[in-house]
Amino acid sequence: MLIKFLSGDLPRSRILAALLAVIVLGLLLAPFLFSGARPLNTAATICIYIVLVASYDLLLGYTGIVSFAHTMFYGIGAYGIGIGLASVDEPTWGVMLAGLAIALALTVALALVIGLFALRVRAIFYSMITLAVSASFAVLASQLSDFTGGEDGRTFGVPEVLTPGFTLLDGEVFGRALDGRLVTYYVVFLGCALLFLFLLRLVNSPFGRVLQAIRENEFRAEALGYRTVVYRIWANVLAAVVAALAGALMALWLRYVGPKTMLGFEVMTDILLIVVIGGMGTMYGAVVGATLFILAQNYLKALMGHASDALAGVPLLAAALHPDRWLLWLGVLFILSVYFFPVGIVGKLRLRRFRRP
Repeated sequence: MLIKFLSGDLPRSRILAALLAVIVLGLLLAPFLFSGARPLNTAATICIYIVLVASYDLLLGYTGIVSFAHTMFYGIGAYGIGIGLASVDEPTWGVMLAGLAIALALTVALALVIGLFALRVRAIFYSMITLAVSASFAVLASQLSDFTGGEDGRTFGVPEVLTPGFTLLDGEVFGRALDGRLVTYYVVFLGCALLFLFLLRLVNSPFGRVLQAIRENEFRAEALGYRTVVYRIWANVLAAVVAALAGALMALWLRYVGPKTMLGFEVMTDILLIVVIGGMGTMYGAVVGATLFILAQNYLKALMGHASDALAGVPLLAAALHPDRWLLWLGVLFILSVYFFPVGIVGKLRLRRFRRP
């Protein structure tokens, strides 16, 4: 009902609705369902990547823009928080918000400049421009070591209420201490939920319909009187701002910023893989794709280790499932998902629903 009220875009598939409900409830209750730091870190990463991938899908899936600068904006948001909090002896909310405000201002400025100069060119030319800008920014972040920490990055403190030593209430609830780490997780969860609902509302608004029209036939959209360049620039700016906010949440969760973690091209390839797995042009694809990909990234190696040990009596299979080959099997799973779900998991589920007699 909340989704219908906010956007009118229902899952339109019982299987998809059930899958989304399980994911949302799992993320909401993750601190109480699982023990240890790794499951909570995995859940927080899923939340952040849902928003990061959804913001990229606004460009690729809804507008038809292929950009490689998305990780740059993600990194700007993270560095804004990180540099701001690392520059003071006592981290406060005011310093954190000031760093975020500067990062968002820089994000908007760069997104506008890139949009004004690059969105007037087509397809591969725009992609190459964004790749060059993103690579230049990553090199700059690595070289300005006095400011950014260079290749080592920077660690920083957070406001007291977000520190593990902070206790919200004495005792435990369902076996979980109500400490600052729990508070940080729910700050990340609620922030990501609001950003995702904003994007969901955006793509189902008149603005979003115009973006889809531009994706399908830009010349026809122009003939109808829409200034397509303006819409493409706005889409670029909005996607960049949401990506920067996702980066800020990641920095707040990790309490660390570094070029490889925030600006590495591996992050961009992960985003592209998740968009394809979940389904382009479907915000729900970001939820499903990010969840499956991050879970595989974090637990596939461990599962392969258990399978390899269990098959020790079959040397060939044990060797094939050795944990060191987890990236190979992750690639195989990606190929299979593309083969069986060419329009993404969400797209396939929706098509199945409409084809049912």
